[in-house]
Amino acid sequence: MSDSQTRLGVFKTYKLYVGGKFPRSESGRVYEVTDSKGKWLANAPLSSRKDARDAVVAARKAFGGWAGATAYNRGQILYRVAEMLEGRRDQFVREVGEAEGLGKSKAAAVVDAAVDRWVWYAGWTDKIAQVVGGANPVAGPYFNLSTPEPTGVVTVIAPQESSFLGLVSVIAPVIATGNTAVVVASEKSPLPALSLGEVLATSDLPGGVVNILSGKAAEMGPHLAAHLDVNAIDLTGADAELARELEIAAADNLKRVLRPRTEDFAASPGTDRMTAFLETKTVWHPTGSLGASGSSY
Repeated sequence: MSDSQTRLGVFKTYKLYVGGKFPRSESGRVYEVTDSKGKWLANAPLSSRKDARDAVVAARKAFGGWAGATAYNRGQILYRVAEMLEGRRDQFVREVGEAEGLGKSKAAAVVDAAVDRWVWYAGWTDKIAQVVGGANPVAGPYFNLSTPEPTGVVTVIAPQESSFLGLVSVIAPVIATGNTAVVVASEKSPLPALSLGEVLATSDLPGGVVNILSGKAAEMGPHLAAHLDVNAIDLTGADAELARELEIAAADNLKRVLRPRTEDFAASPGTDRMTAFLETKTVWHPTGSLGASGSSY
């Protein structure tokens, strides 16, 4: 090729991330994604309700193994995600900058914060049970122990404006505690989320633990909120009207609901997003007695 010739550009085909694989939408639909100045970036899959159902099936299939893994092992895998994100830092800086209209230095700060957020939650996986569980004092010869357990399959409506740091901030706490997730990415800026799927696929995370869909939350949300095999829903990225509709649908089948609120995703996250999708199991056990003295243990 001579110097005067221009190299042919290779455009990336973005796909969904469902069950550890990268399907196109079953409907074959796509929609245009543009940057903050209206420049075309890519065509993203426009997910259908069938894609949403497939994602729930994948999440339910993965739940038993992920919830049954040791908390220490989950922490190792979350840390591996951070390692892989660090290795693809330049790609995410570019995608976040284009998605959110940020300069390179500000986009880099957002990506660094997102990587740090993964590391933070990786450290919590084997500690959250000590914070929210424990032995309860009771009036009787019993052990009374409360331990947290994951809720199950959680639908997450990702933040619309914070396409990466906000995304990580709502996904990581859900899976850190043993839940599996069906994530509806930002409709306006889905590309960082779809690229995150590529990282998750190479980070030892079992297929189906996180499933990422792009498209319209207003189209998929009602079906996910009413789905009987979804146990909880995070409405962070839903506007007030959609949030109310989804909350009503979720109430019909007794889902846990985390309502949208004003959040600064750059601030220290605390533990409330982890505890939002935990159930508490309390077990009673007789203490018995030791020897002729009648002392108990």
